[in-house]
Amino acid sequence: MALNLFKPGDNDDDLKRIPREIGILPLRNLVAYPYMVLPLAVVLPNFMKMIEEAVDGSHLVGLITCKEPTVDNPMPWQIYEVGTIARIHRAVKTSNKHLHVIVQGIERFRVKFWRRTEPYLVAQIELSPERMEEGVELDALKRRLQILAQEVVTLMPNIPEDAGNYLESIEDPRYLAYLVAANSRIKTPTSQKILEIDDLNDKLRALISLLSREKEVLSLDHKIQAETHEEMGKAQRDYYLRQQMKAIQKELGEESDAEDDYAEYEQKLIKAALPKEAHEEAQRELRRLKGMHPSSAEHSVIKTYLNWLTDLPWHTRSDDRLDIAHARVILDEDHYDLEDVKDRLIEYLAVKKLLRERGETPDKEAPQGDAQGTGTLLCLVGPPGVGKTSLGQSIARALGRRFTRMSLGGIRDEAEIRGHRRTYIGAMPGRIIQAIKRAGTRNPVFMLDEIDKVGSDWRGDPSSALLEVLDPAQNHAFRDHYLDVDFDLSEVMFITTANQLETILPPLRDRMETIALDGYTEHEKLHIAVNHLVPRQTRVNGLKPEEIIFGRPALACIIADYTREAGVRNLERQIGAVCRKTAVCISTGQPGPTEITPDRIRQLLKKPLFESEISETIDLPGIATGLSVTAYGGEILFIEATRMPGKGELTITGHLGEVMMESARIAHSYVRSQAVNLGIEARRFKDTDIHLHVPAGAIPKDGPSAGLAMVLAMASIFTGRPVRSDVGLTGEVTLRGRVLPVGGIKIKVLAAHRAGLRTVILPRRNDRDLDELPQEVRGEMTIRLADRVEDALAFALQPDESGAAGTRQPNSATG
Repeated sequence: MALNLFKPGDNDDDLKRIPREIGILPLRNLVAYPYMVLPLAVVLPNFMKMIEEAVDGSHLVGLITCKEPTVDNPMPWQIYEVGTIARIHRAVKTSNKHLHVIVQGIERFRVKFWRRTEPYLVAQIELSPERMEEGVELDALKRRLQILAQEVVTLMPNIPEDAGNYLESIEDPRYLAYLVAANSRIKTPTSQKILEIDDLNDKLRALISLLSREKEVLSLDHKIQAETHEEMGKAQRDYYLRQQMKAIQKELGEESDAEDDYAEYEQKLIKAALPKEAHEEAQRELRRLKGMHPSSAEHSVIKTYLNWLTDLPWHTRSDDRLDIAHARVILDEDHYDLEDVKDRLIEYLAVKKLLRERGETPDKEAPQGDAQGTGTLLCLVGPPGVGKTSLGQSIARALGRRFTRMSLGGIRDEAEIRGHRRTYIGAMPGRIIQAIKRAGTRNPVFMLDEIDKVGSDWRGDPSSALLEVLDPAQNHAFRDHYLDVDFDLSEVMFITTANQLETILPPLRDRMETIALDGYTEHEKLHIAVNHLVPRQTRVNGLKPEEIIFGRPALACIIADYTREAGVRNLERQIGAVCRKTAVCISTGQPGPTEITPDRIRQLLKKPLFESEISETIDLPGIATGLSVTAYGGEILFIEATRMPGKGELTITGHLGEVMMESARIAHSYVRSQAVNLGIEARRFKDTDIHLHVPAGAIPKDGPSAGLAMVLAMASIFTGRPVRSDVGLTGEVTLRGRVLPVGGIKIKVLAAHRAGLRTVILPRRNDRDLDELPQEVRGEMTIRLADRVEDALAFALQPDESGAAGTRQPNSATG
């Protein structure tokens, strides 16, 4: 404790000469008190100028602590409002052009308002001495603070003995308060609060509270030091005796490290209660360990192997929480929609509940060989951002099980799954066994992420290794290469995720129960944003709910103009950007609206990233709007056709696959065969070249579902009748004009709805897929079902000048 304060009365003359306006010197990580003498280093030119002007004038300066110590040149809102008037006793310029200043605190003051900020801070102030009421209470508080301060001084090292006597001799309670505050180990914000307390009695109480805690900390520190010295003395004595014992045993040839290890692992094996095969293997390795010298390289290898065997959860399992209503509540809290997955989990819980209530197990009545195969294996397939990975955590929470996750993306080594054999240096179990050990139970919810992105090379094929892991008929006896004993994975609930099924090995795909998670509609995204994304981003970015209020129109603006996705990942990213920009405004004191409107969205996120592809009516012949499915959800696909004088040749571009090119040739042949019905002169096909193009040529495209749109584009370019720009088409066509069913109907219709289309023509045999569409989408769109190409031509081609639009009307199923 450094007693660096002047006594009361030293500053009375200065109090009479304090001006109303004074320069302010901000302090970093330091609070200046009245009576306090401080050495300061001033390095910024503007504040050096202020000190020099003060030395030439009144020798007075205002000292105020910064709220943000990292700011070199703070503004008024970045420093506190209460500080201390100080007298400059000495100012010396050093060799590096800095000023070393000695100041002494005089009196407390408050800033009434700021006069200017350039070239340095100047404020109009008013003196603010503490309220002091003489009486018994003040005397008692002063006496208590003196006693506490003396006790703290005795506990602190390197403090002169007469410091306690000096504290006892102080009569002025205000001087005592500032003396204690200046020399206590208090953090800067707390020191500032002490300075700002207006009532002297309250200030003494606060200091008594802080000093009482400091006394307890110092007393505990002394106790810990004493105990540590005692323990260190005992530990040194024990170490010395052990070393002597080892030397004696070495001389007698009775080293006991191996015996100790043998006894330790023998107890571990008894406690682990391993299965028969694992126990026999462990006992074999343990006998080898007993006869092996501890310095042998194989000794540590065997110990590592035994540690793995004994640490695995051979019999530890989590009890399933079979409350179906509770599970439904948890799943609905965490995820909106995704009813197929939720229903499948409820089915699983219902089966488990019935089996438990009836005292049965799934394999009691099963014939030999069918006892296994009761495991659960789901594959969640859908575009990014729809909640596949987070769904696994919700399922684990609903079941009351542990959750563990393993990413398969980019894995190319089979040993990642099965482990390395122990013949290799540094061998370890595979990631399946490692994850089971981390989970601590034999029945966790195990998520295998990105199973469609597993690779293969000369090191092996991980997909083939997964065949055993994910087969309920085999994984009860999964054999890791490192362990080389069977481990039962049949109670693990495996959940895999993928963006597309095509890249998954067919035998592996056959073992999984596939559940498709399609993209969200705008209505569903709005619901998710309001109930999940906005609260999470508000919390993550340090905002309070009342500081930022997202209106539904603003969220709808983000969904429509700044994201174009099947999931909600980019939507959350944009919401986070708005929250961060709002946090900047709040942190810098800039006023801004708390309610986020569409105009505010455009102001913060700048120009929209997307605009509807069909915002303008297409009145040119030869353009049709198709629908496609990608790994990231559904998209609309423009089919463009143009003709020019030539020899009847067909040119196809757009990075198309073989199937899609065949669809284009079929479309050309069909239109040519129906020339009479379409009112096209036959000679046009001989003296006209056709160029069919699908934009976005850098992206590979394939599949037969664009056939119907290609027929419409070619029919349009030959008849001169534009295709309706608000109509989307999908379906495979044959040379006879039949429209065959295609896949991905839900995703395609959602893409059409997202792009602003209001009518979609689908194959008649896809009628069964319409039940999967959200009700709000069916309510806003018209679904036309076509058996033949003529049905689509009659509806989608605009009437010619004579008003004829065709003779056959397609069936319809409007929402």
